Amino acid sequence: MPNPVVHFEITGKDAEGLQQYYRDLFGWSLTPMAPDVPYGLVSPEETGGGIGGGVGASMDGASLLTVYVQVDDIKGALDRAVELGGEVVQPPTVIPGTVTYAQFRDIEGHLVGLAASETPPAE
Repeated sequence: MPNPVVHFEITGKDAEGLQQYYRDLFGWSLTPMAPDVPYGLVSPEETGGGIGGGVGASMDGASLLTVYVQVDDIKGALDRAVELGGEVVQPPTVIPGTVTYAQFRDIEGHLVGLAASETPPAE
């Protein structure tokens, strides 16, 4: 399948509460992304062979459920989303050694993430 969904995020204002909720609900282990970062990663093995994801705090405290679609050309996909009536929320952003990602809102306001198919080099 071209452009598969490769990651999900569940974010809100209470990272610890959300993480505990999903631990209790689904038995997930959440690995901290980094010290002092209110975001825990769920491996694909934790989701029973599905995609991995993350649960934590959103930057603005909004409650969001976001899926990330893998693309070869993140800028091209973001430009195409805008051409079709979408709106850029997060321009391409690099987390060294982890991912290059972006976010847009579709024509009905749904938040959708894009993840580059290649991992950027670590700094």
